[in-house]
Amino acid sequence: MPLSPKISDIPKIRGALKFYRVFAYVTGTLLLLLVVEMLLKYTPIQREIELGGPQGFLALVPVGSVRAVNLSTGILIAHGWLYVVYLFSDFRLWSFMRWPFSRFIQIALGGVVPFLSFIVEHFISRRVFRELAVLESPVAAEVNNR
Repeated sequence: MPLSPKISDIPKIRGALKFYRVFAYVTGTLLLLLVVEMLLKYTPIQREIELGGPQGFLALVPVGSVRAVNLSTGILIAHGWLYVVYLFSDFRLWSFMRWPFSRFIQIALGGVVPFLSFIVEHFISRRVFRELAVLESPVAAEVNNR
C-alpha cells in the first residue's frame, strides 16, 4: 500500500507546492532562454548576447568579441544554479507527498527538457490538489483520527 501524506503536513505541502510552482516557471523560462542562446551561438548565426556594451544596451555580437557583460554566459550560469533550487523544491514536495522515487525523477526531468517544466508543473499541481482534497475530506479526517 502506498504511503499518503500526513494530515499535519498539509500547511507545509501547500508552501512546498507554491515554492515548486514558482521555480518550475523560473527554470522553464531560463531553459528556453538557454535554448535561444545556444541557437544564436552554435548555428551559422554565430552571435552572443552582450549587455551594456558599445553597441547599445542589448546587442548581438560575433562570438568571442563581447566587451561588456556576456549575457549568454549569465543565462547559462543562472539556469544551472536555479535548476539546483528547482531540484530542492522538487525534493521538498516529493518528500512531503511521500511519493515513489520515480515521481521525483519525472519532476526533475522537467527542468532539463524545454517546455516540459510547464507541462509537469500543471500535472503535478493538479495531482497535489487532488490528493489534498481527498486527505482533507471528512471521511479521511475521521479515519486518521482513530
